[in-house]
Amino acid sequence: MFHQFTQLVADSSGWAYVIVFVFSFLDAIIPIVPSESAVVTAGVVAGNGDLNLMLIVALAASGAFLGDNCAYLIGRTFGHRATDRFTGEKGKRRFKWAEQQLDERGGELIAVARFIPGGRTAVALSAGTLAYPWRRFLIFDAMAALAWALYSSLLGYYGGKTFESFWGLGLALLTAFAIAGAIELTRWLLKRSRR
Repeated sequence: MFHQFTQLVADSSGWAYVIVFVFSFLDAIIPIVPSESAVVTAGVVAGNGDLNLMLIVALAASGAFLGDNCAYLIGRTFGHRATDRFTGEKGKRRFKWAEQQLDERGGELIAVARFIPGGRTAVALSAGTLAYPWRRFLIFDAMAALAWALYSSLLGYYGGKTFESFWGLGLALLTAFAIAGAIELTRWLLKRSRR
């Protein structure tokens, strides 16, 4: 399946732009959708001059932004079903703690979660569920979506230009996974040191 996808993007048809937008949108709701791979691959193809890099960035950022806001809306609309289950004292304390973390570190969580597969979905749903102010969410999410789109597409663009082969794509994806892993490791270490 991934080979078919990369071939479709590599053919530099108009479908490549549609795939970048749709995958970026869906990844915020369904974390198994390979949006980062789509954007990196499109960046590689743009490096060869077959796609427009700025259009890829714009479509990836707008797809991610709209997808995150859709996840926020889902949390806001249906999240009460999850929070209504917090009836005991322990559950209420955990809910209060989550609200406090979002109030204190909301922008940081939204920005960092955009680079963690599955994290973006969890944070957007949680922000909606916990009634994090939507205007603040919009601002932080817009910055995070643009940073993510630039990072992913430029990683493919320069990686593809450097190696101009399948190895460029492989190195770009490996670098993306390494950076995401480093972010997750740092987050885990910070969490561990706070205890």
